[in-house]
Amino acid sequence: MKRYLALQKIVEVGSFAKAAEIMGYTQPALSQIIASLEDEIGIKLLTRTRTGSALTEEGRELFPYIERTIYQYNASLEKIKDIKGLKTGIIRMATVTSISMTWLPTVIKDFHTKYPEVEIIMHQGDYTMIEDWVKSGAVDFGFVSPEHVKGIDIYPLKKGPFSAVLPKGHPLAELDVVPLADLAKEQYIMLEMGHHSECEAAFRNNAIIPNVRYVLHDDYSILAMVENNMGVSLLADLIIDKMLPSFDVVKRPVTPEVSRTVAIGYKSQVELPMASLKFIECLKEHLDKLP
Repeated sequence: MKRYLALQKIVEVGSFAKAAEIMGYTQPALSQIIASLEDEIGIKLLTRTRTGSALTEEGRELFPYIERTIYQYNASLEKIKDIKGLKTGIIRMATVTSISMTWLPTVIKDFHTKYPEVEIIMHQGDYTMIEDWVKSGAVDFGFVSPEHVKGIDIYPLKKGPFSAVLPKGHPLAELDVVPLADLAKEQYIMLEMGHHSECEAAFRNNAIIPNVRYVLHDDYSILAMVENNMGVSLLADLIIDKMLPSFDVVKRPVTPEVSRTVAIGYKSQVELPMASLKFIECLKEHLDKLP
């Protein structure tokens, strides 16, 4: 298992040197560990370049199976800790920016008052990435859109609206409610959410084709571009309300309404480590207080 964990860390950080430093190995020792694994299975797993290290084509095919093995190993360790009582453990979760900014700080702070020794590792990505991570076992659970995921179990948490974000002085900012069709005619900045996007679905369901000028993966960057009069966008109120004091933009509701339901997604509740189950319980206790 040590060799699998070493491979996982190298892939995660993209460098033998960084992985060796994090794991407390010398670089030659880590190289020997990977060479031993490659010799045993007869497959070259990693290739080194001037910019770092990456999986070979064969390594990419095999790596999801290695990750599942690591997941099962960690799950067995968590079960042992569960039997002995939850004092330590690791929670691996995946989230989108709006959740990590607004919900998680409060929940994590409360959780750590009860379980201070539990380690929490957060991966941030879009819905597609999160769904893939859950399915591969790279994370215990993730925050997803229940309407757009398949093949995993979900637990719906809370529903919230999207609103238009506009530059100050924009003609649409004079309206109390912005028609979605009018918003789509402007230079539109799309938030990249993988294959699953509530905004894209809203346009598609209303037979509207937005004039997409930019596609970005980051809510902050979108708000900064709107502030600089480079376009308009449609973002979750959860992120807009948090960031509105920092950006000189205007928020307006849209018609037809656009909303999303945030849910927790996992492969199977019975496979969740005890630490993750306890965290989800803590999250549910906070739901009524969360924005």
